[in-house]
Amino acid sequence: MNTRDLEYIVAVSETEHFGKAAERCNVSQPALSGQIKKLEERLGVVLFERTNRSVHVTELGAEIVRRARQILAQVEELESTARAYADPYSGPLHIGMIHTIGPYLAPLLLGEVRRRLPKTMPHLIEDMTANLEASLLEGAIDAAILSTVPTDAKLEEIALYDEPFWVALPQRHRLAAQEAIALKEIEPAELLLLADGHCLRDQVTEAFGMDGRVRTSLAEPSTQRTSLTTLLSLVGADHGVTLVPAMSLGGSWLTDSGVVVRPEGSGTAGRTVRLVFRRSFPRRAVLEKIADIIAAIIPNTVTPRRR
Repeated sequence: MNTRDLEYIVAVSETEHFGKAAERCNVSQPALSGQIKKLEERLGVVLFERTNRSVHVTELGAEIVRRARQILAQVEELESTARAYADPYSGPLHIGMIHTIGPYLAPLLLGEVRRRLPKTMPHLIEDMTANLEASLLEGAIDAAILSTVPTDAKLEEIALYDEPFWVALPQRHRLAAQEAIALKEIEPAELLLLADGHCLRDQVTEAFGMDGRVRTSLAEPSTQRTSLTTLLSLVGADHGVTLVPAMSLGGSWLTDSGVVVRPEGSGTAGRTVRLVFRRSFPRRAVLEKIADIIAAIIPNTVTPRRR
């Protein structure tokens, strides 16, 4: 058994197709299929259920694939450790971002990374917090920009900036003429929220002192599977009010959207954005540099934690 065998089974589990997995691994399909068959014979188990139309990982196969990912991550870290001694700023860097950060920070960050760290090759992945933490622990990504404290002791963080929430409301809303809006002035039934699993939802309901079950009218729109962009479109169409992170105020959605934004009056609604990574990650120097870059490029609507 070698690491190439592990790469094969991970590729098949992710593509659910031997041909696509072989293409990803840059080998012929017969070679990949034959090697996986040998691995199954050696282990004495069936890793994949095969039919003429589909390939599915078995229950035991899923556990072996999970461990294969961990082993491959450890091998990558071993190789990264060796590379880091030579140049921690050289090579690919896989960075995850949550959906309510990525669209606003990524356009600012990529150009500066290319300019200041020309030998670093950033790869951005957007997903929900739980998935990004799992990817970090598996070694699938190197770091993640999140707005919650990491939940696993194997993860460490660098605080990046404090970000207040602003109130987004329709132009004709009764509160639109105010310079600032207190949360207590907003009716809970008019509050639009993202789906469960989005940390922004949890942070907004926490700011309101609620448990998330805030919409009470069956006549109101359900927003359980929408994006922040869709929520803002609903606000512009006079279907409710929402809170938005300050970084989003630079987005194009404010132009002719029917939405106005006002500061949240108490200044207590907000979040801390941080760069999260494995404690064992050998290229901390490049992450420190990324944190410095972010502190330098963020707008004055947020407060950097680094100077």
